[in-house]
Amino acid sequence: MTLNTYNTPRIVGVDLFCGVGGLTHGLVRGGIQVAAGIDIDSNCKFPFEANNSASFLECDVGKLQAEDIIPFYQGADFTLLAGCAPCQPFSTYSRSGRNSEYEEQWPLVSSFGRLVKKIKPDLVTMENVPQLADHPVFQQFLESLSDYKKWWQVVECSSIGIPQTRKRLVLLASKLGDTSLELSPNQVRKATVRETIGSLPPIVAGERDPHDPLHAASALSPLNLSRIRMSRPGGTWRDWPDELLASCHRKETGATYPSVYGRMQWDQPAPTITTQCFGYGNGRFGHPEQDRAISLREAAMLQTFPATYTFAPPGARISFNKMGRLIGNAVPVRLGEVIAHSLVEHVQAHMH
Repeated sequence: MTLNTYNTPRIVGVDLFCGVGGLTHGLVRGGIQVAAGIDIDSNCKFPFEANNSASFLECDVGKLQAEDIIPFYQGADFTLLAGCAPCQPFSTYSRSGRNSEYEEQWPLVSSFGRLVKKIKPDLVTMENVPQLADHPVFQQFLESLSDYKKWWQVVECSSIGIPQTRKRLVLLASKLGDTSLELSPNQVRKATVRETIGSLPPIVAGERDPHDPLHAASALSPLNLSRIRMSRPGGTWRDWPDELLASCHRKETGATYPSVYGRMQWDQPAPTITTQCFGYGNGRFGHPEQDRAISLREAAMLQTFPATYTFAPPGARISFNKMGRLIGNAVPVRLGEVIAHSLVEHVQAHMH
């Protein structure tokens, strides 16, 4: 093994389920070269390749073979297989419906484990929903890492400088040993909504910034416009006069959803950015000050994408539903960066 200049290890990664490139972009920022991203969604190809010096493969990871991936590791000192298998099964997951067919519900996590066993990369990282830890398929995935030293934890993203309250399960695994194999955040101060999106030009509901097609806010009905004008940052729909209440708020069950139709607070992290974050009625997605929901660009920046990250070709029509899904499903860039720092430090500790 020949190390490159200044004894810096050349870690080359492949990103499974890469989406628009949040994890890849963070890994690269943290010192890891990502050669390829793989995803079944063709909408991810443009943003992934336009912002990252890596190839995009449109492919079902369930059908992917080790031979498809291994060529991308050419010239690597150390190899990394990374990814976040889609977590949709939990959206309809019912504990009362448990049965023996877990494997069929979680084929993509199993595919990740299958590829690890075939490729035998030096390093592995996986990011997923916290609930995965309670699921048998996670234990099966850990068994596929029997030759690795492992560390995993549910990470509160606001504790590592991401401006949103978002809990994610993060796993790191290495064939090199367990020294320093953990997340080592360089930043513990909580980032806020204000410092993340406060400098963007103001827009109104239904408007698009002429200089940035992604800085677009969805339109509001007259009723919702009245509602957001009565909403204060951090408040709830309980602050509204009776005539603005929705029928669901009048039911007893509505009392458990206080954050719906809420505004964010300037000097706090945002709530978890979801695929529906562009809609004022879908959560606490109201802008702290302007009478509208957050824009797609603001959502991307709260996911720690750079303000210049391009998600669509010039002149392309921006669909709120499609773009919201791509942004909400992304791994926050900053999380990828912290993972990379930890893996680079870990590798350096084992080079001597």
